[in-house]
Amino acid sequence: MRGGDVRLDPAAPVGIFDSGVGGLSVWRQLAHQLPAESLLYLADQAHVPYGDRSVSEIREFCLAVGEALVGQGCKAIVVACNTASAVALRPLRRRFPGLPILGLEPAVKPAVALTRSGVVGVMATPATFQGDLYRATVGRHATAVQVIEQVCIGLADLVERGSLEGPECEAVLERFLRPMLTANVDTIVLGCTHYPFVIETIRRLVGPSLAVLDPAPAVARHLRRVLRERDLTRPESAAGGSHRFLTTGDPAAFDRAAARLVGVRCASSALRWQPAAPGQKGGLPLQLLLP
Repeated sequence: MRGGDVRLDPAAPVGIFDSGVGGLSVWRQLAHQLPAESLLYLADQAHVPYGDRSVSEIREFCLAVGEALVGQGCKAIVVACNTASAVALRPLRRRFPGLPILGLEPAVKPAVALTRSGVVGVMATPATFQGDLYRATVGRHATAVQVIEQVCIGLADLVERGSLEGPECEAVLERFLRPMLTANVDTIVLGCTHYPFVIETIRRLVGPSLAVLDPAPAVARHLRRVLRERDLTRPESAAGGSHRFLTTGDPAAFDRAAARLVGVRCASSALRWQPAAPGQKGGLPLQLLLP
């Protein structure tokens, strides 16, 4: 099913996806800023984290997730993952041309506006740094400043496990922060949706003089503008928005993480991956079976 083949329903949900629980930092902002909207969150925890995977794998997963969300009638999709946005946003938009699809790009532009030292740090995964979206963003907005790129392998895994503070988390963060501080950064961009869940620990380690930027609030504002421009805002006469959660991992573990990270009680449903049948419409090698 392609987005251009269906009539979008303003009462339909907004689909949100990430490789795991990191995208809940975006879900939290959408739920706060667009309380009337129904939200359908999909966590591909069978493949978390995306940041350590190849570009071809990530694109394959994202296109299949897009098919699943369109199959659920979503009127828009938010790619709540910097890695997935970096490598799969354009393929998703080509596959579903009639559907509003929003991605995340590291908040380099506001960081450039804030910096006084002229040195900006970006914390992200290898795949994000390799993506065209990130390179284009830096090329547009950061030619007059120095950008220190800090690969943070393993940090998303810590968040998935719920290690948001304490000696292990601090040791990992200090290892990533040290090169940026040595380079005299005064503004740090969080280039992965998992990282805002350790933002308070980061701020404590770097001190109050450094700005640490979370892009999630801006994504929520952007979605609100897009829905208004497309006449897709949920009608005020409709019942209150609902929230559903899907995971390709363990639903009970996801539910515990959601309660811990964003304070929401949920009963997520399990999905499973399987190879697509030969000759199946769409030509994707994998598909998600929905409950």
